[in-house]
Amino acid sequence: MLETSARLLRLLTILPSRPAWTGTELAERLDVTVRTLRRDMTKLRDLGYPVVATPGVAGGYRLTAGSTLPPLLLEDDEAVAVVLSLSTATSHTVTGIADTSMRALAKIERILPARLRQRAAALRSTTVALTGSPPTVDPGALTLIAEACQSQQRLTFGYRDRDGSTTTRTVEPHRLVHTGRRWYLVARDVDRDAWRTFRADRLDQPKTTGIRFRPLDPPDAAAFVADATTTAPYRYQARVRIHAPASVVAERFPPSIGVVEAVDADSCLLVTGADNPAVIAMYVAVLGHDFTVLAPPELIDEVGVLARRLATAHKASA
Repeated sequence: MLETSARLLRLLTILPSRPAWTGTELAERLDVTVRTLRRDMTKLRDLGYPVVATPGVAGGYRLTAGSTLPPLLLEDDEAVAVVLSLSTATSHTVTGIADTSMRALAKIERILPARLRQRAAALRSTTVALTGSPPTVDPGALTLIAEACQSQQRLTFGYRDRDGSTTTRTVEPHRLVHTGRRWYLVARDVDRDAWRTFRADRLDQPKTTGIRFRPLDPPDAAAFVADATTTAPYRYQARVRIHAPASVVAERFPPSIGVVEAVDADSCLLVTGADNPAVIAMYVAVLGHDFTVLAPPELIDEVGVLARRLATAHKASA
């Protein structure tokens, strides 16, 4: 049987891994009696951990949110995952998040056991982030939007369109979507009575109105943003069947460029867009897989032009 202090530490590791535990389950995991378990739970409460007990046959224990942040215990792999996540939180898509992440990382690394500190150091020293200069979003604005989505409250904000014009919008927020470089809000535009995507970095002074709503047939947020960013803004929307597995094609076409859907085990459908069909023709051709253009006709013509140009170049170069 573990000593009392060791059991308490083990309890703090076990409790958060599930929404609730029965007393019998926990007692068996710790190899103690249910009576001993009750005493241990009392000790945890005395230390400030918000452990809630539910009486009855189907009752049990669960760890809830408290008014303060008690010490947090992590398994080895969980600790390494947190360190890696904080180390790579340098995309700068959220204003100030890199500095905040580094402060949190420094606190965690100071208390890591030597074996984990070495693993974390190896990850940090050998990992290089390829970052650009994406637009940033104020974390307070993101939090306000997220809370409005959760509480189903209408939002108002100024919005700057692609051409730079600004309008005032009133929306019913649904979800925030992060593409890796940008944040998007999926919401129903009340005045236009239509679902829209809004780049979060183009929102100005979002505010909740206090008016609650019920969502009206909300879309799949990720798919909605993918369509809005890869095809809808462009003059030409392409549908191409590629004779290769979806997993292979998706490596070359991330969601920010095109939507890849499996047709069967050996082929997939690519949906993407561009203002010039020649760009799509060239991009699909260099994939190295056979393909069939389903739409639009302009892309079929461009594939023919590209094929003739390549045949001429091949003949001249032979």
